[in-house]
Amino acid sequence: MSKHDRLRAKAREVRLAQERAERRRKRIRIAIGAGSLVIVGLLVAIFAVVYTSASHDRTTASGVLVTPANLAASGAIPVGQTSAPVTVEIYLDYMCPACGKFEQANATELDRLLAAGTIKLELHPMNFLDSRSKGTNYSTRTANAVATTADQAADKVWVLSKALYANQPEEGTSGLTDQQIADLATTAGVPQATVDAFKNRTFDTWVTNSNDAAFKAGVQGTPTIKINGTHFEGDVYNAGPLTQAIEQAAGGAS
Repeated sequence: MSKHDRLRAKAREVRLAQERAERRRKRIRIAIGAGSLVIVGLLVAIFAVVYTSASHDRTTASGVLVTPANLAASGAIPVGQTSAPVTVEIYLDYMCPACGKFEQANATELDRLLAAGTIKLELHPMNFLDSRSKGTNYSTRTANAVATTADQAADKVWVLSKALYANQPEEGTSGLTDQQIADLATTAGVPQATVDAFKNRTFDTWVTNSNDAAFKAGVQGTPTIKINGTHFEGDVYNAGPLTQAIEQAAGGAS
């Protein structure tokens, strides 16, 4: 091979090497570009999730706060004579099975003490068990019904509250339908106009605020019972201990 041919062959090898190098560079640029698109896509997806979540939180938190009429000074729903010497606060969630047990054990005695003018009740409805009703927000729906009744027909609050516990669904189910809640209220003597207002969900935000205020005040679960502001540490699932504590408080108040 002549020197000229060797030079041409060498030049051809160099050109082919350059072409191969350029092809590699293009593949690298394409790969980087594709990777960048994936990263951008992921960032967009993450942003969308965060934005959607934040938007949902803002929607929930920005619900108009309407406070029921006829509340106690503590902000709770009152039941009984304001002049009663003993105040019994009950922190409750209408989906809470333990609250149902408390109600079953103590409702008769609480009725007696209310009728005697010994106690007044202050109900603090909570909705932290909304997540246990398969997306139906049962705790909020029932608490809103009770709050609506407090606002418009305060003398029917306690009978409605008891009816909800007497027909309490199991935790983890969808709970009673809106119509079933309305039917219970009607049977309990709540006026039809008040029952019709349940569907407006006027007091949903107030219920959530009541729930949050309870936790901020140190409530750790339901039922939580306070007698004249003091946490009752006794047995709440059998009749007797709560009555005894109330009567002792009444004696001390006299």
